[in-house]
Amino acid sequence: MEILRFLALILLLNASFRCIAQAKVLHYDFVLKEAEFTKLCSTKSILTVNGTFPGPTIRVNKGDTAFVTVHNQGKYGVTIHWHGVRQPRNPWSDGPENITQCPIPPKSSFTQEIIFSTEEGTLWWHAHSDWTRATVHGAIIISPAPKTTYPFPKPYAEETIILGEWYKGDVMAIIDEALATGGDPNVSDAFTINGQPGDLYNCSSATTYRLKVDAGKTYLLRIINSIMNEEQFFGIAKHKLTLVATDASYTKQITADYLMISPGQTMDVLVTANQSPSRYYIVSTPFADSTVPFDNTTTTAILQYNGNYKPPSSIPFPTLPTYNNKTAAENFTKRLRSLASKARPVNVPRSITRSIFITVSVNLIYCPNASCSGADGNRLSASLNNISFQTPTIDILQAYYRNLPKVYSSNFPMQPPYYFNFTGDVGNNTIYPSLGTKALIVNYKDAVEIVYQGTNVGAAENHPMHLHGYSFYVVGTGSGNFNRKTDSMSYNLIDPPEVNTVGVPKNGWVTIRFIADNPGVWFMHCHLERHASWGMDTVLIVKNGRTNATSIRPPPKYMPPCSKS
Repeated sequence: MEILRFLALILLLNASFRCIAQAKVLHYDFVLKEAEFTKLCSTKSILTVNGTFPGPTIRVNKGDTAFVTVHNQGKYGVTIHWHGVRQPRNPWSDGPENITQCPIPPKSSFTQEIIFSTEEGTLWWHAHSDWTRATVHGAIIISPAPKTTYPFPKPYAEETIILGEWYKGDVMAIIDEALATGGDPNVSDAFTINGQPGDLYNCSSATTYRLKVDAGKTYLLRIINSIMNEEQFFGIAKHKLTLVATDASYTKQITADYLMISPGQTMDVLVTANQSPSRYYIVSTPFADSTVPFDNTTTTAILQYNGNYKPPSSIPFPTLPTYNNKTAAENFTKRLRSLASKARPVNVPRSITRSIFITVSVNLIYCPNASCSGADGNRLSASLNNISFQTPTIDILQAYYRNLPKVYSSNFPMQPPYYFNFTGDVGNNTIYPSLGTKALIVNYKDAVEIVYQGTNVGAAENHPMHLHGYSFYVVGTGSGNFNRKTDSMSYNLIDPPEVNTVGVPKNGWVTIRFIADNPGVWFMHCHLERHASWGMDTVLIVKNGRTNATSIRPPPKYMPPCSKS
């Protein structure tokens, strides 16, 4: 028996060593610099990485490590975030400004270590300073580890589809003015697919993105919503979409006519070119279930079959839900399920040790003499548990690691200050939040449940909440006020989707669960950029475990200095 155990141990070690040997270390250089682009009949300079829009793609295999050196040749300090990458024990390279690092100053460089562990599929990277991510973003493609493959037949080819937008004005000036006046920021002037607005905008049809396909072949489309403030419906005329993964986690296959994808989310879909050889519109339109201003335009690309045929006089257009069709959005998202196979099991916490209830609201901050541009002369704001987050000037990770005082407090509440009819007539009592830099503290290995409760305070709408450092299971969602007795009975603990960004329904709730096994300082925020700018944020601090291997890694030798940039 002892000999058998010894042989089993040897086999296990050999397998581990093979995995380590197969993992690669890759190096990338990102040069932040201004570059001129012409769109919508005018030319302007934008901040880019390596002079491209969208930026370059990072390609790795599962388990690899990438070192990315960011050279800032721009005009102001910027940080880069690796959206959805778990970064085990390594918040130092996560990237959100003044949360895990201070901005990379102009004329300086900073190397970030990107550790890929459990992720497999599509993620993305983007700037995480003010609104710079409007033009500074790109794809991360994580292929299966060597000698493994997809849990579906290998597609003929893969293509990346990045949903973005274009502002005629200077993006930084737009958000700076909005924050100065307290009003709503201007909306974008166009949406884009792979950087191109498409046929429906002025001066744009010559550069419309074309996805060329061979008849009869199946393609894997890696779709990323990098848009700042609008969720999107997405479809391809006369072609079904088969969802196979979201946020770099495989799902049970869902075949649909359209997707609903929120800012920050990624979706991998299979598309088979099974129609008559021709051209077909690829279309993305906004989903906006609120009264706030939004970009109500449509971006297009073309699915173009290879071969000899007469181009159509009118390119077929998909039928997508109307911009405010909440039912269509929910009907899609409620179908998501984890693959939950023997090879890719789920690990949904059953016994919860830390239960948290967070209200998600748009608010106002009082302005004397009605001197601001928000409702009733006040300043637009946003909050979690009625606290509007105030970003410090020293990053919270450094303050936590070095025990620096007066940077943040560790008393973010586990529940709202008081309970009311969150989704009904809320009155005026909840409009004005408190201001603070408060962190939510949990112990290592806590089994965490968070209920996000949307409210009718201010302008109610869907909120895509993103948590850095983790993927989590979406075990339940519903409309109205969350009822712990009855709503928890409907939880899916068998095959819930595993994501890093989840939409909190307008005047509804969503429940997530995860094991807090990644020590560090991790940003939690709405991925609608205007809400994040107004304070719909907090910080999750996961304490160290009892060993070095379960604790935050030491910081790198160089971190960008914390001074105004």
